[in-house]
Amino acid sequence: MNVVEKSWEVQKNVEERAKNIGKGKYGRVLKMARKPSHEEYIGIVKITALGIALIGGVGFVIYWLMNYLPGYF
Repeated sequence: MNVVEKSWEVQKNVEERAKNIGKGKYGRVLKMARKPSHEEYIGIVKITALGIALIGGVGFVIYWLMNYLPGYF
């Protein structure tokens, strides 16, 4: 098989895979997916920021307890 035939075969395989993107087990999800509205996006950003702040706060409290409370016992 020469280089041209091999490249045609590769191209055919790529095109076949591209045709089946929306038909697999994730096809329904991809069809239902849409871009969020501005309000939805802002809500997601707020919730994410709150979660990051909570995790950081818990980490800081644990750090503080580990550094400053052992001396009192």
